[in-house]
Amino acid sequence: MDSPLPAISLLLLLLFSLFSAAYSSTLGVQYISKLLQIQDRERAPPTLQVAAARAVLHRLLPSHSPAFEFRIISKEKCGGEGACFIINNHPSSYKYGAPEILISGVTGVEVLAGLHWYLKYWCGSHISWKKTGGAQLFSIPQSGSLSRVQDSGILVQRPIPWNYYQNAVTSSYTFAWWDWERWEQEIDWMALQGINLPLAFTGQETIWRKVFRQKFNITNSDLDDFFGGPAFLAWSRMGNLHGWGGPLPESWFHEQLTLQKKILARMYELGMTPVLPAFSGNVPAALKDIFPSAKITRLGNWFSVKSNPKWCCTYLLDATDPLFVEIGRTFIEEQLKEYGRTSHIYNCDTFDENTPPVDDPGYISSLGAAIFSGMQSGDENATWLMQGWLFSYDPFWRPPQMKALLHSVPLGKLVVLDLFAEVKPIWISSEQFYGVPYVANTA
Repeated sequence: MDSPLPAISLLLLLLFSLFSAAYSSTLGVQYISKLLQIQDRERAPPTLQVAAARAVLHRLLPSHSPAFEFRIISKEKCGGEGACFIINNHPSSYKYGAPEILISGVTGVEVLAGLHWYLKYWCGSHISWKKTGGAQLFSIPQSGSLSRVQDSGILVQRPIPWNYYQNAVTSSYTFAWWDWERWEQEIDWMALQGINLPLAFTGQETIWRKVFRQKFNITNSDLDDFFGGPAFLAWSRMGNLHGWGGPLPESWFHEQLTLQKKILARMYELGMTPVLPAFSGNVPAALKDIFPSAKITRLGNWFSVKSNPKWCCTYLLDATDPLFVEIGRTFIEEQLKEYGRTSHIYNCDTFDENTPPVDDPGYISSLGAAIFSGMQSGDENATWLMQGWLFSYDPFWRPPQMKALLHSVPLGKLVVLDLFAEVKPIWISSEQFYGVPYVANTA
């Protein structure tokens, strides 16, 4: 049976220890069981998740909304420790006007993945983005005549806890100008595809401005030079450039923060695990003037800004400087204060399309430890999500440097994503990761 989960061309790697282990689709899940239990406890109430899922159905297929009933169930109903959805003929389907299909799931996302599975495999429909065909629903029978499933029902288990979506630059390549209406469509699509681990980066400049302005005395003018313009924020966040396409208008800060709160609220309502950003060491140039004793290094030129210091050569705070953990902690705390909650997973990518200033594995290890310390001091249940593209991109990352970064974080507290399908054979078979077990997310 085909998986209902999306083919998103990545591996989800949970890096835990130096013990060698055979490839497994569930290997290592036990190391994050505590985090999963916390997330289950903090998830939106079942009534709210059902309401959010029904709203997606109404937007997708309003004519058939009465034909489906949704329920949230416990993981025990799935026949194991993982999540699932179950599709049954509704017990009252023989009655005129009653629901015909009952879809149960552990979260709103599982329910909607079940809806998509039913519409695809039992009704011949296709649900995609508008530019790749959109929702093709003409093959679905009229309400009252929906296809029945087998009497025993259909149980589909999620093979691993999370299905990840996006990467760090999607926010600029794709999302830069999206309003809430477009974001609502995307979140609907995510849920129908079974995605439950999306990045949630919108509006972070508003948080950073509060942190740097209120806690570290950096002015708005200094931050205008630090932030890129709306279409280039991904690269200023990664420390590739600064100021390019800026400054951001004042309205941007308020509107993006408001948008982010709507995005997070909807993701939580559906039972998703949104991933918030964390501090990587990238700081405004003005920090070295305000804190002259701070250990700050200027990085090299990035691709397209021609070594012009107006745009290039950003500043990196040394991991051993006390300010590093303080800034990291303050950023996490400010997000918790502004958003009111977290799913305890934070993204931070070190040196994306940049080369570290020091080759010493000890330096790399101290940087990783400081990044995680900043997260954990702001959220004691924090887990670090890292995108592994830097390991394929830059020859700097040889085995000693990779090992130093990956093993700078406590057991079970690091999730690494392989965004390049061609890397898969290397990561499974070679010793570059020293036999570290992982969970693979492939479809």
